[in-house]
Amino acid sequence: MGWRGGGGACGGGPAGGGMRLRRVGSRNKRVDQRNLEYFLQQLINGLTLGGIYGLIAIGYTMVYGIIGMINFAHGEIYMIGAFIALIAFLVLGLVGVTWVPLALLIVLVVAMVLTAFYGWVLERVAYRPLRGAPRLSALISAIGMSIFLQNYVQLAQGARVKPLAPVIPGGFSLLEVDGFIVQLSYLQVIIIVLTTALMAGFSLIINRTSLGRAQRACAQDMKMASLIGIDVDRTISTTFVIGAALAAVAGMMVTLYYGVIDFYIGFLAGIKAFTAAVLGGIGSLPGAMLGGVLIGLIEVFWSAYFTIEYKDVAAFSILVLVLIFRPTGLLGRPEVEKV
Repeated sequence: MGWRGGGGACGGGPAGGGMRLRRVGSRNKRVDQRNLEYFLQQLINGLTLGGIYGLIAIGYTMVYGIIGMINFAHGEIYMIGAFIALIAFLVLGLVGVTWVPLALLIVLVVAMVLTAFYGWVLERVAYRPLRGAPRLSALISAIGMSIFLQNYVQLAQGARVKPLAPVIPGGFSLLEVDGFIVQLSYLQVIIIVLTTALMAGFSLIINRTSLGRAQRACAQDMKMASLIGIDVDRTISTTFVIGAALAAVAGMMVTLYYGVIDFYIGFLAGIKAFTAAVLGGIGSLPGAMLGGVLIGLIEVFWSAYFTIEYKDVAAFSILVLVLIFRPTGLLGRPEVEKV
């Protein structure tokens, strides 16, 4: 049989073998196309998730850049922003606001304002009284506030998950092979565009405004900044407010994207955003966004090609490797000791 056979219509002769090779080649081509489409779909998903992590990571890197401490309660601020967005959507539904663009705008403004207020209170209560204390004291205070905010939301909203019906359905079908469709949803477009715009706008604020100059001055030397007339306390409070507002945007996007939240989402997302900030270079805004995108891509591709149970292990392993081989991160600079 095979190539030695006698050459029937689909026999083992040269003609039959050529047809078989063409069928195998066509099948392999379709498999390659499906693999490419699967890769493209995961790339879109990873960029979307990475943008959300990047927004949260900016809050970590801003606070560290100015006062040199990690705000471990920032993940809970993001969680509070998600709950405020969910409540705002439900209230708008009850009062009859059904036009989606208007509802999104109202929810975005409400979530950013109220979450920014939480960020301001957090700085005034937990960090400002410890401004001159050792860093360990502020770190313990941050962990305590994280636990407090978790339990506060659990008591206020309950321990069960909170669902939200899809608000922005639909999307674009980019490619299709053998029934597998590469889709880019409208919500993914909004998340990617919004995170890019916020990153660009915030970079302009840091580089072109008086607030940005005050923040850079405080990051270099707070005592000297106060001597030249900069209100250090107000600058730090404004930094917390901006970081909380960006976390609120991330919380709203997560609520829309996944459609379910609970009081514990801030812990894991906060740790991953901190990992992203360290990966990109703690204190570097572009590094925070780059680190967020990389963590999102690593998590999504690991879930797609390996096992989803160990996606968090993969993300945190990157943190360990970065701390060992490049402690300053991809875009970070070595810290100069002031004497």
